[in-house]
Amino acid sequence: MIHWLRFSVLALVFFFSWNTLYSQANFSIRFEHAVGTEALILDSLQYKNVLGQNFTVSKFKYYVSNFRLKRNDGKEEFSKEVFLINEEDSGSKHFLLKDIPAGKYASVQFTLGVDSILNCSGVQSGALDPVNGMFWTWNTGYIFLKLEGKSPESTANGNIFEYHIGGYKTPANCIRQVILTLKERDSEISEISIKADVAEIFKNTVALDLAKLNSVTDFHNAEMVADNYSKMFSILEESKAK
Repeated sequence: MIHWLRFSVLALVFFFSWNTLYSQANFSIRFEHAVGTEALILDSLQYKNVLGQNFTVSKFKYYVSNFRLKRNDGKEEFSKEVFLINEEDSGSKHFLLKDIPAGKYASVQFTLGVDSILNCSGVQSGALDPVNGMFWTWNTGYIFLKLEGKSPESTANGNIFEYHIGGYKTPANCIRQVILTLKERDSEISEISIKADVAEIFKNTVALDLAKLNSVTDFHNAEMVADNYSKMFSILEESKAK
């Protein structure tokens, strides 16, 4: 009886210790979409860009990958996973970086897009499955970001605008690295919330005029739009490890 009781106690201690370690080995990343100070709501809310032009958004999705979290002491944690963030799929905006523990981090870095190796690897599965509508053809690779909507300023049929940005080599090298600084703090964090602001795509650093540039679906102007959308991210909050 005593031996059985000791075994049970040890088993419970092991279970809770393992469960705690396991939960800490998955760092949480959450994306929230907005247009300026307003939440992004597809096909309904009307927004204004920096030029005062009205627009609505019908589609907004993009790839993030190769997350790198830098600790206060300079050491780094790295994840090679690729994620497709899609406003139409709320579950895609929150995910775990496996085997990255809670810690005292100074910055988070990630690739906005799909790196050259994956672009040259042909049709793939999961987030990179062509069924997601983010793949051109075997020889042109992945679309890194899609932004679609309507504006009365657009001269295209149906007043639509569409920005499908991709490419990993000249003349359209649209892979961008995003580095976000975290608050200095003594406590460990286990989750980061990141804001993606669609308004920045239209203004930072080049103002996009929907009356003149309502479609970018090849290498023309792609790098310019990529430069703009690389600046749309900011840290919303950091959550302490439990």
